Amino acid sequence: MTNKGAIREVGERRGAFAFAFISIFILTFVFLNSVGVTPEPIHPKVIDGPVTNTQETPATVSSPQMPIRIVAKDVGLDATIANPVSTDVEVLDQALLKGAVRYPTSAQLGVEGTVLLFGHSSYLPVVHNQAYKAFDDIQKLKTGQIIHVYSGDTDYQYSVVGVRVADANQDSIELTPQGKHLTLVTCDSFSTKSNRFIVTADFVGAYSLVSN
Repeated sequence: MTNKGAIREVGERRGAFAFAFISIFILTFVFLNSVGVTPEPIHPKVIDGPVTNTQETPATVSSPQMPIRIVAKDVGLDATIANPVSTDVEVLDQALLKGAVRYPTSAQLGVEGTVLLFGHSSYLPVVHNQAYKAFDDIQKLKTGQIIHVYSGDTDYQYSVVGVRVADANQDSIELTPQGKHLTLVTCDSFSTKSNRFIVTADFVGAYSLVSN
């Protein structure tokens, strides 16, 4: 037998073996499936939603809490919140480079007064530091839409009551001491005066957070 003939014969045997193996495998699978003993397929577990969820039961707040995150789903707002203790302009401007900022003399969460939060807004096509877009589109919020402000363990919810444009040379930001309120303000810098969007909202409830 020539080398070519030997190679052809080996190839034919391998092909026949592969065909026989596949045929036996298919017949075996069909038989096992017919008697209901094939293994169940393994599906990857998919986790929907954020890692932290809000319980439906109201939270009991016994002391003031610092805000650490703000979310307004209707306009795609989701930003961290810094809580500087100094009202120095340079300190506040540096904090704005990381996200939203709670003005130090405004109220904390869970107590009477107004929580005042500032954040940059920018509509430039390319922005490398996303903190400059922290409060983009807050002017699109509508009456009744909910803003979530989170502490470490509680979701404080506020309902929007008004949106306006303020002339920084004429308008002042009112911090109502009675009741629980939230005010959002777009800000270029604490040292400059420019027109700003101001969103006001009233407190509607506080809810405990749980981890999935």
